[in-house]
Amino acid sequence: MLRWGIEKFREGITLACSFGAEDVALVDMVARIDSSVPVFFLDTDYLFPETFEVRDRIIAKYGVRPIAVKPLLTIDEQAAQHGPDLYGRQPDLCCKIRKVEPLKRHLGGFQAWVTGIRRDQAPTRANAGLVEWDKVFNLVKLNPLARFTSEDVWAYIRANDVPYNVLHDRNYPSIGCYPCTRQVKPGEDPRAGRWANFAKKECGLHTETGPGTPVTPSPTPAE
Repeated sequence: MLRWGIEKFREGITLACSFGAEDVALVDMVARIDSSVPVFFLDTDYLFPETFEVRDRIIAKYGVRPIAVKPLLTIDEQAAQHGPDLYGRQPDLCCKIRKVEPLKRHLGGFQAWVTGIRRDQAPTRANAGLVEWDKVFNLVKLNPLARFTSEDVWAYIRANDVPYNVLHDRNYPSIGCYPCTRQVKPGEDPRAGRWANFAKKECGLHTETGPGTPVTPSPTPAE
């Protein structure tokens, strides 16, 4: 499906990479097909040092140059407008400023984007299609790992010696911004460490997308 998407959209497709397990696996897959596909990440100014460390290892291994997409406001400017530590009071607004708006601005130049979401990550992702029309960002959305399990992802990483974030070895199965990410305790849901003091489970990047393929791939990706 990745090969189809890259051939279909040519220079109009991009890979979103948070440098989590799923996304580094996708970097490896995409690099095998066409290493010129642009890779980007949302640099919220709150990323873990370990996230930048794996970014550098990805660059060294694959020769890619991930594009840092930044918010319009610095942390100080955001604090001046909304008060300090907005993430601890209004996490949805913080995510909107530091993730959703920058992503919308960046994706405006593309026809399709590739993400690493999986159906079993959260109830909000249970119906993710392999190919969707993204109503939030108005372009085609490819989720090649939608049917993967966590075990499938890690089997791919091990088999292909893919660099990964060392925080995964420290009970961080899902890694976002450091103020809003904690270690997961035994028996907890893998995303329990995200926005732990809130009911929030999504940052807004993967919500309200409409299921269904806007175009018919040939060959059609098997469901």
